[in-house]
Amino acid sequence: MSKKNRIVLAYSGGLDTSVAIGWIGERTGAEVIAVAVDVGQGGEDFEVIRQRALDCGAVEAYVADARDEFANDYCMPALKANGLYQGEYPLVSALSRPLISRHLVKAAREFGATTMAHGCTGKGNDQVRFEVSFTSIAPDLDCIAPVRDLALTRDVAIDYANKHKLPIETTKSNPFSIDQNVWGRAIETGFLEDLWNAPTKDVYSYTDDPTYPPLPDELVLTFEKGIPVAIDGRKLTPLQIIQELNTRAGAQGVGRIDIVEDRMVGIKSREIYEAPGAVTLIKAHQELENVTLEREQHRYKRRVDMRWGELVYEAQWFSPLKQSLDAFIDHTQSYVSGDVRIVLHGGRVTVTGRKSDTSLYDFNLATYETGDTFDQSHARGFIEIYGLSSKLAAARDVRFEHGDAFEATK
Repeated sequence: MSKKNRIVLAYSGGLDTSVAIGWIGERTGAEVIAVAVDVGQGGEDFEVIRQRALDCGAVEAYVADARDEFANDYCMPALKANGLYQGEYPLVSALSRPLISRHLVKAAREFGATTMAHGCTGKGNDQVRFEVSFTSIAPDLDCIAPVRDLALTRDVAIDYANKHKLPIETTKSNPFSIDQNVWGRAIETGFLEDLWNAPTKDVYSYTDDPTYPPLPDELVLTFEKGIPVAIDGRKLTPLQIIQELNTRAGAQGVGRIDIVEDRMVGIKSREIYEAPGAVTLIKAHQELENVTLEREQHRYKRRVDMRWGELVYEAQWFSPLKQSLDAFIDHTQSYVSGDVRIVLHGGRVTVTGRKSDTSLYDFNLATYETGDTFDQSHARGFIEIYGLSSKLAAARDVRFEHGDAFEATK
């Protein structure tokens, strides 16, 4: 093994990280190991990406097919938690960073590296997600960020690539910053930074225009303990289900999100997301929880779901609190099994049926028709007891001439 210091770089195959290989080497004197992780982002073949890393000067190139791992161990926990930041964003990038970090650490151990590197800027969330993940699972390793720490701006990267004739396309024409995986796609910067500018058609890739949709697409999703296991009776893996729903829901324009979100670094940022599969699954999962979770458990879980989403967004995947919330969420999923029928059409996911052997819905108690087993004579006493504390408080307000009850006596 070389006596030089070694740095592991999170490698995407794009301009910035291709340039970063030589840029890091020149400024630190270290050898660079490029690590590319397939989380279902599509695009170029990963063997092409691996060879490009070597051609750009990496001494080793590590490629990992982590698609099933990402779907099973990251997307599925997010689904069970109905993971949505600010009630809308399904944590597309936030979920992939801890997984990529694990593979970077694995490569560092394998190739004897002492430092990690990523291509994030100094004003985004991902720098925090990578580095907090590193600290959580490999606190002995250092970290650098070429764009943030070594002045590797986009203009500098283009000039460097042209000067060194790197095997990568160099262009300033694409105004967007894009991150994508099988759970969704994130688009920012460019003209989208003006909050009044509407997204144009070229922003989108995973979804078609919902204004002119094809015929409605009806399907049945089957869940076992909160995990989808089949579409229309066909047994599939989580990855296969996400991929199929990305295609089918994407064709209907489902999963387009335009949101101004609160970043960890204190600024607000306008983000466009496409997550047809994620949005469809979360909607169906929430509906199955509606019929299988006990009322107080369900109410509390909604609060836990919101906090879980905040923790994952804010780089706390490996935190003790997130792990404790995972245990609670997993317990709630014991009875979340059954079928949900949905219709995908014109940008919407509409639930039209739900069926579960573990449902808490009792038809005989719920019906208003003949055969109703709900004893309505009990309601009067229930209301009297339920409203007693409010009744006592209102009587006090009248005595002391204060509050709504007193005003109603005038």
